[in-house]
Amino acid sequence: MTINVKIQYGLFLPSFTDIFVLFMDLLLLCYHLLQVSLQMADVYYPEYFSHICGGTLISPNWVMTAAHSIYRVALGEHNLFELDGTEYFVGVDKIFIHEDWDFTKLGNGNDIALLRLSESAYYNGFVETGRLPSEGDILPNNYPCYITGWGLMNGNIPARLQEVMLPVVDHAICSRNDWWGSQVKETMVCAGGDGMRAGCSGDSGGPLQCYRNGLWEIHGVVSFGIVPFCNTYQKPTVFTRVSAYINWLYNVSSSTINCLNVSWMYSM
Repeated sequence: MTINVKIQYGLFLPSFTDIFVLFMDLLLLCYHLLQVSLQMADVYYPEYFSHICGGTLISPNWVMTAAHSIYRVALGEHNLFELDGTEYFVGVDKIFIHEDWDFTKLGNGNDIALLRLSESAYYNGFVETGRLPSEGDILPNNYPCYITGWGLMNGNIPARLQEVMLPVVDHAICSRNDWWGSQVKETMVCAGGDGMRAGCSGDSGGPLQCYRNGLWEIHGVVSFGIVPFCNTYQKPTVFTRVSAYINWLYNVSSSTINCLNVSWMYSM
């Protein structure tokens, strides 16, 4: 990470803009340690990987993502185009896609998957596990949540991890005909829709984080939206509602996932 420097009265002083950018970089770097990047090897140059989707580390051995987003896992990632020294890479041992997922019918729901890592994630100061919500927990309308990822911005993949606040849209509103209509099921959660902020291609599989009951919880997995017109008014980003799949997550992982946000990394 580099910043420009101004020379003033013989002192090296970073500009206010550079200080702010550096501060925001550090804030995102330290605040979203559970975010992972799912990457795919190039067909002709397999040593090169490209970001495809996002995901959430929910235990040292498990990553939660969307059913349509699965490849190599990069943990501690911040800048996709640079090796910051914060990231490391883990292979995927096995993929568990929800048995009722149908890639031809995205609106049917069940867009959720678990990746069992080939080796356990470890604490390096830039990796953390996410906490799951209580089973059946429903967020109220306009509840503030945050989406993070490397989704398209002005048609391009950003280098740095991005964050934006998206207020939850109640299912009764989101399922209206002038919103998403019947495409939105009760096992989903909508957030955004103001025509200015939204998830986009590349954010799929990533987390919707909400501060609930004094703790940050993962309430959504990015599922779909309107691409490439991601910021379409009354077409909020649609997430798989994690609280609707708690039993499935526990059954697949044999109850080893991080339901209580135990600080596994500090005990190692």
